[in-house]
Amino acid sequence: MTETIALIKSLADRYGRTRDALMPILQGVVEEERYLSDVAMTEIARELDIAAAEVYGTATFYSFLDTVPRGKYVIRVCKTITCDMHGKKRVIEKIEDLLKIKLGETTQDKKFTLLTTNCLGWCHKGPVMLINNTPYPDLNEDKVTEIIMEYIRK
Repeated sequence: MTETIALIKSLADRYGRTRDALMPILQGVVEEERYLSDVAMTEIARELDIAAAEVYGTATFYSFLDTVPRGKYVIRVCKTITCDMHGKKRVIEKIEDLLKIKLGETTQDKKFTLLTTNCLGWCHKGPVMLINNTPYPDLNEDKVTEIIMEYIRK
């Protein structure tokens, strides 16, 4: 808890203590802690002197600002119609099979979380997934197996 508070104070020192600093502070906490705890959101509100409800509302609006613990590697598969037409369902099923989890779940060892997300901006190369900040376009079952196995070995 004190580490979280120290992190938020450090981020506020870097980005400022105005409403404009909310997004970079939220992103910084997610980058370091992999999600936004209630303690973190309350402390951010206190540090920026804004309502906790405003922090929570912002955090829950954006899909990349997680408010529940996630795995070390967050796999986000694009769920647009374009990716769907190019085999997104088979890609998701392959990932579920490899990791022994379903969509929305995290592996027992907290290494992987599997989610879908809205457009990743790679419609011309679908289906596509993002693992943390790295995009993987033109997916098929073989390619996704190779990618996931590489992450499993890390």
